[in-house]
Amino acid sequence: MTARDLLITLALMALWGFNFSAIKLGADRIDPMVLTALRFSFAIFPVIFFIPRPSVATGYLVAYGLTFGVGIWGMMVWSIQMGVSAGMAGLLMDMSLISSMLLGYWVLKERIALKQWIGAALAVIGLMICLMLTDGSVPINGLPLCLIAAFSWSLMSLIVKKSGTTQVFAFSVWGMAFAPLPLALLAYLFHGAEAFTALPGQFSKEVWFSILFQAYPTTLLGYWIWNRMTLKYPLSTMAPFTLLTPVFGLIGSHYFFAEQVSTLKLLAFVCILGGLAISQWQPWGRAKRPIHNEAITIKQTT
Repeated sequence: MTARDLLITLALMALWGFNFSAIKLGADRIDPMVLTALRFSFAIFPVIFFIPRPSVATGYLVAYGLTFGVGIWGMMVWSIQMGVSAGMAGLLMDMSLISSMLLGYWVLKERIALKQWIGAALAVIGLMICLMLTDGSVPINGLPLCLIAAFSWSLMSLIVKKSGTTQVFAFSVWGMAFAPLPLALLAYLFHGAEAFTALPGQFSKEVWFSILFQAYPTTLLGYWIWNRMTLKYPLSTMAPFTLLTPVFGLIGSHYFFAEQVSTLKLLAFVCILGGLAISQWQPWGRAKRPIHNEAITIKQTT
């Protein structure tokens, strides 16, 4: 990897990590489902009019939009609104390691290697440590939402694989078009019309920053850079970078929201990220260039 690409990739991981703090900035002020619906609305318009529709069945796009928009980010933003810290939210997303392994085994008939079992065991230990935290950064009512988001991440990856798309950016943009309406409907079901009628009084520079930061640099620019890099370099080169996202997430949460970094929390990070690293490890000699649809299945962390 060239020095230029290395710096760009590191900057992208920092961007994705700090995005969890940007989410908290908005989720503390407006309905989390409305916030996420606005994120995807701004992300797809007007860019969708300039990108041809990918040649895949509409069902895959709908499934992607529901899973990515509602399952991942609707639940994750809701968990942050429920009290999960921005630093721990990024880490708990990596619990997708376990659901990805199990879905691969049950649906794709993939063999589970010893390193994956070891990685999953470490991730579970990390999750148990998270339950022991007493600083309020992982409230018990927010944890299930994080785990739903992590499972949805694995499900989204399966949807992309099954679609067989080679137009990863177009697939992502057109799929996201099916996210805002279901998110808005959920906001109405949970909080009624007030979720929308209260918006004029809730909009502030912090809310607008949260929406626009999530929509443009994080979603559109971030995914475009990531997909280009994963097509340019082997999967084994790019995958380890994703371990940095929750690290930057914790740094951002500590800096912007004064989140405390205890020894127990660091131990949880070591276990979960260590498990992810072990499960993805492969000898350098076995590194292969990724096929096009793998560019979106490694990790789209924000």
